Amino acid sequence: MTDKTVFSVANPNRQAFRLALRGRNDWAMKQLMDAGPAGCTPIDNPAPRWSAYVHNLRRFGVAIETITEQHGGAFAGNHARYVLMAKVAVIKEGAAA
Repeated sequence: MTDKTVFSVANPNRQAFRLALRGRNDWAMKQLMDAGPAGCTPIDNPAPRWSAYVHNLRRFGVAIETITEQHGGAFAGNHARYVLMAKVAVIKEGAAA
């Protein structure tokens, strides 16, 4: 079990708030922060349930945009690119308990 990472989240035109996350939600938030305006895709940032992590973060109040992109290859189709629209900073880093 890990401690929660505490983030400061400032969505556009909204009051900033604190959000404590752990596990895959923590991981996804950090991936989005690291990606910056380019955003993350399940192709470039593999994880089993990106859509679920983004759904959770949105439910917690984090502004995230979804851009649908096409891709080729043997299994051509569409994938999502998730872009963090909020300004987010780590207040307290989670650590192993």
